[in-house]
Amino acid sequence: MLCAVIMAGGKGTRFWPKSTEEMPKQFINLIDDKTMIQLTYERLLKIIPKERIFVVTGEKYKDLVSTQLSDLPNQNIIVEPVGRNTAPCILLASMYINQIFEDANVAVLPSDHAIGNKDEFCKTLMCANDYVENKNKKAIVTIGITPNRPETGYGYIKFNKSDDKVIKIDRFVEKPNLDNAKKYLDEGNYLWNAGMFIFNIKNMLKELEENYSGYKILEKLPKIEDKNYKEALEKLYPDCEAISIDYAVMEKSNNIYVIPSDFGWDDIGTWMSLTRYIKADEQNNYLKGDIVSYNSKNNIVYAGNKKVILLDIDNVFCIDADGVIVIGSRDKIKDVHELRNK
Repeated sequence: MLCAVIMAGGKGTRFWPKSTEEMPKQFINLIDDKTMIQLTYERLLKIIPKERIFVVTGEKYKDLVSTQLSDLPNQNIIVEPVGRNTAPCILLASMYINQIFEDANVAVLPSDHAIGNKDEFCKTLMCANDYVENKNKKAIVTIGITPNRPETGYGYIKFNKSDDKVIKIDRFVEKPNLDNAKKYLDEGNYLWNAGMFIFNIKNMLKELEENYSGYKILEKLPKIEDKNYKEALEKLYPDCEAISIDYAVMEKSNNIYVIPSDFGWDDIGTWMSLTRYIKADEQNNYLKGDIVSYNSKNNIVYAGNKKVILLDIDNVFCIDADGVIVIGSRDKIKDVHELRNK
């Protein structure tokens, strides 16, 4: 039996001013008429019924999840009292789901990634699930993306080349500089770490018990149907160490495998990402919204509620969102989020 956990926390920083702490990236429609979390949920519905799809989110986003995923059962929204990174998030979700679907397999996925080939994505998840279910219950299977450019913004997974679909990994690699990213691309045995993985829930709980101090804290929780569950969670959860699942488990376990994949994955990490989803006009302008361009080229413009007119400009960006207009040199668009704190 396969369940899914959609991680939907976040602080809304990377796509400021369009995304904010009140409305993070997963709840806005950047590349489609639907929001990122709606697209993630709909992809999963192709292979997993809604009763087995869970969303972990913060208290302030619970109503957003309910509104945007209106047919998701209310008990399938798992609320973190505070954000504490991915290890406690996955521990909480695993303990919660194990009380409903004991010994299930679980696919953990971010809520705000783009997938081009949905069918291939679903096949990959089912391949991973089959491996865990029928070949190796102790395996934690990650999804690695075959790189098509020397990307410095992603972590990598090194693996030993093999004809097998599921391959034991060599090691995780931190985000590289450009020279190393080019080297990884040339060598051909490095994959982007997409932050998606599949495991048996009892095995993951065992790994967390052995490797993560938060396990001893959350094992004190009452059953989820207990009337004191929420109160106990609010008291205990903030004491869990804030650490990623990569550091807590993935880099320590000897049972990590990867499926090399290519289904049009993108984590849509900066405003520059939109150039991969908006078709350029004849002057190489990437325009989304009500925009008119006169004798202008090489620009990126995201128009919210205002009409934007370009006249004789080259190589700039303009972002209009939620009462804020940001304009700058196109090569600085990746730094827009840094203005939020200024």
